[in-house]
Amino acid sequence: MKINYDLEMQKILEKLKDEERKPKLLLHSCCAPCSSTVIELLKEYFDITIYYYNPNITENEEYHKRYDEMTEYVKKREYDISVLEGRYNPKEDFFEKVKGLENVREGGERCYKCYRLRMEETAKKAREEGYDYFTTALSISPMKNSAWINEIGENLSKEYGIKYLYGDFKKKGRYVESIKISKDYNLYRQDYCGCIFSKMERKAVEKKKQEAN
Repeated sequence: MKINYDLEMQKILEKLKDEERKPKLLLHSCCAPCSSTVIELLKEYFDITIYYYNPNITENEEYHKRYDEMTEYVKKREYDISVLEGRYNPKEDFFEKVKGLENVREGGERCYKCYRLRMEETAKKAREEGYDYFTTALSISPMKNSAWINEIGENLSKEYGIKYLYGDFKKKGRYVESIKISKDYNLYRQDYCGCIFSKMERKAVEKKKQEAN
């Protein structure tokens, strides 16, 4: 049976309205554009810390460009939110973990492993630092498999003993709104996930289009 993860999130948020204090949420973020509407939605319910852990972004310049944009965006919006940077070691934390899956197309098993490794590190950090919940902004993208993301989150919640906030953040026009916010704040909005395999696949598709014309 297909689960409505946006509805599951709304159920949790409804319960939190009666809380005396905002619970602490560690929000995994891949970039400022993807986090923009997620922050707007959740800041009324949670004391948010953004966790920037993305070893899949294999080019150093791209990684730091996205991180800098994330921190600058938070400052521009004057949010009472901290940005916590995880370690950056693509060789150990990404390439070794997706070994053998280099030629799998985007959206396949390599992506599942990539979701999991980033979300697992978020769950670990949330438990270590005493957060009440963890989640990720990844499901804002129509290109990401929200069923996989929430399945992973649910399993990690059981494994690490920390609550997971369900989400399908692209729903209710939030993805479209994230594009608008990106334009309003002149945010750098990349057109690939960050890994070299995605970038190569995108270039191959563009080349075929050019050759067809």
